Amino acid sequence: MRHILMNPKSNNGRGEQEVREYCSGMAGIVYHNVLEMNDKKIFFDSLNSDDEVFLFGGDGTLNHFINDLRGYNLKNQVYYVKSGSGNDFYRDAEKYAENDRIHLNRFMENLPVVNVNGMERAFINGIGYGIDGETCRLGDIQRKKSDKPVNYGNIAVKLCLYAYRKNKATIIVDGKTYEYKDVWIAATMKGRYYGGGMMIAPQQDRFNPKGTVSVVCLHKRSRLVTLMRFPSIFKGEHSKWADWCDILEGKHVQVTFEYPCALQIDGEVIPDVLSYTVKA
Repeated sequence: MRHILMNPKSNNGRGEQEVREYCSGMAGIVYHNVLEMNDKKIFFDSLNSDDEVFLFGGDGTLNHFINDLRGYNLKNQVYYVKSGSGNDFYRDAEKYAENDRIHLNRFMENLPVVNVNGMERAFINGIGYGIDGETCRLGDIQRKKSDKPVNYGNIAVKLCLYAYRKNKATIIVDGKTYEYKDVWIAATMKGRYYGGGMMIAPQQDRFNPKGTVSVVCLHKRSRLVTLMRFPSIFKGEHSKWADWCDILEGKHVQVTFEYPCALQIDGEVIPDVLSYTVKA
């Protein structure tokens, strides 16, 4: 039996249509709405060991899935099919895909955990903190007001030009402290991509033998220079500017800002954050 887990709200409400198109012609299918599943562990307990599970959705759906199953010993094979608006996990792991699906079980092991505002969550892509988190926060507000797709690029440009309040940051990686002024971004990454295609951590390998994450800090006083360089992030070329970008690696991370700012975990927004810690 093939169990199809889908989020109808993914990809700006087109999730269910995409899933049914993908599954047309498949035999032995049962559809499930992940938004109506109260306990995914109970669901998996009810399956036969040879049943296959296909998870459709975006990065947010994937984040909820991995956290709902934290500590659970999966006996079934789980496959992920992108059906979101950002699809950063799929971008990072596409080389492992077969027939547009990724065998997910391996990717759910040894995930880093973030502690923020009294909450603990695993993440599979990364954490955005700074202008990236604020962009997601404002995008969520727009999405609640309108059915039109959110233009995150326009939001980021406006923040960069005048609206974003640059921060001071203290970043501690494996016991070593770094101080920064005029901080735009202080991200921690398990994969390479976030923000709908930005290769913020171009050298990060989610399967590196040391098990480290990458901490990316973008810092610059000039708004104009930052705006001009910002597109380089989409190709992972921002690291060539040593006066703008620092990339650190480690297993224990603590990031503290002088002023509270929004943070996003695999695209899920938490407002008013002063600090977060990560254990890889």
